[in-house]
Amino acid sequence: MRFFTTVHILLLTYVIAALLFWGISLQKQNRRSLEMQKIILRTDIDSTKHPALYHQRLGEITDRAELKKKQYIGEGVTFFVVILIGASVVYSSFKRSLRITRQQNNFMLSVTHELKSPIAGIKLNLQTMERHKLDDEKKKTLLERSIKEANRLNDLCTNILLASQMDGKQYKAAQETLNFSDLVEDCVEDYALRYPQRFEEDIENDCYLRGDKLMLQMAINNLLENAVKYTPADKPITITLDKKEKCIVLQVADEGQGISDEEKSKIFNKFYRVGNEISRTSKGTGLGLYLTSKIIRQHKGKLSVRNNMPCGSIFEMSIPVA
Repeated sequence: MRFFTTVHILLLTYVIAALLFWGISLQKQNRRSLEMQKIILRTDIDSTKHPALYHQRLGEITDRAELKKKQYIGEGVTFFVVILIGASVVYSSFKRSLRITRQQNNFMLSVTHELKSPIAGIKLNLQTMERHKLDDEKKKTLLERSIKEANRLNDLCTNILLASQMDGKQYKAAQETLNFSDLVEDCVEDYALRYPQRFEEDIENDCYLRGDKLMLQMAINNLLENAVKYTPADKPITITLDKKEKCIVLQVADEGQGISDEEKSKIFNKFYRVGNEISRTSKGTGLGLYLTSKIIRQHKGKLSVRNNMPCGSIFEMSIPVA
């Protein structure tokens, strides 16, 4: 990056210096041309015999020279502005490309781990049941763990597929009137089975809106998954759903470490994750909140995050009612 910046500055400096050189050269040529035309005019017309004609022609020559001067300055300024705009676009595009490349590398590292982890868990549970004679209770426990890992793997694959389809504008969202209260209730119940005694809920009944059920379910699941990920096991996760004016508002409040103000504006970016892949201990790909934000925007809603007192975060999605 430093090498590119240095080369970029040197090239920009060279182009600007060349532009100034040619601008000065053109102005000098314009002045020489003006002097030459004055000499020819004095040869052609006697200023003492025909003073009116002489001054008329002299004025015309001077005006043309002045017009050329303004033309050179205008073109030079325009070219200079275009060069600056082009240089800034190239530089910002390179920085954005470099940032995306780094994010994609982080994504590949995390998604590889995310895919291998549930597969390894399912394989270990099945091998344990195959090699050992277990009682029904232990078999049930291992099967529940396998189902939990399979659900996690399914959510991950769905996130990746949906992100690819939405970025490529291949996914066509359905528009149907649905009971958002029932949808939230179902999602919370599903997560409560996977993570018992973690959720507290206050869900208002019969909150209807128009939208895509699959996409909204994915958005809710992503918020719940995010809360589970960053909340200690002994702390509650509170889900609240109610109507406020012409919007349905869903809040998912956790009591984790919270999010710094600097990173609040970045967490909805694609592939972005707090911290780095080496120091980060939580699981994830950086797609969940990005997808959730995109889904809510498609439903003409708003997704925001704020601090939860005394600790943690509150994610709030607001969607217009049907």
